[in-house]
Amino acid sequence: MSHDHADHDHSPEDGSDSAAPAWKHDGVRVIPADRLDANTAQTPGMNRAAAINFARVGAQKLWAGTVTIHADAKTGAHHHGHLESVIYVVRGRARMRWGEKLEFTAEAGPGDFIYVPPYVPHQEINASATETLECVLCRSDGEAVAVNLDIEPVEKPESVLWVDPTHPQGGV
Repeated sequence: MSHDHADHDHSPEDGSDSAAPAWKHDGVRVIPADRLDANTAQTPGMNRAAAINFARVGAQKLWAGTVTIHADAKTGAHHHGHLESVIYVVRGRARMRWGEKLEFTAEAGPGDFIYVPPYVPHQEINASATETLECVLCRSDGEAVAVNLDIEPVEKPESVLWVDPTHPQGGV
């Protein structure tokens, strides 16, 4: 049975009426945790591993993987070009610094999300001296862009709290 859309067709290549062969390897993919690929753009101080990208599953518009930062460690300053990034903290405490001189800071813990807009210079810091920081990372394109920067950070960054523009008075 074909599953036609205006922009693409999922019919099997052989023209048969069974979509099962096409969906078997071109449908949902589950990437086991022990099969992530560390052969991706890296920044000193962290370990990135790709789960989802074009080369591995054919993803056209996103990259997803993991980030690990050892206890009491930090990354170098970097940005991700035109890509948007979302970081989900699984374990540990992340301290983010950002800006031209990394002059702003905020912290995130397990269950928190971090949004990094395109071209924003930033640095991830493991705020714990004893626990590894583990995060899930998603980017808005399949490219693995990491532009490492040589920035002399300010000594005391300004703490910034997020205000939800859809609920500026608080509440949900």
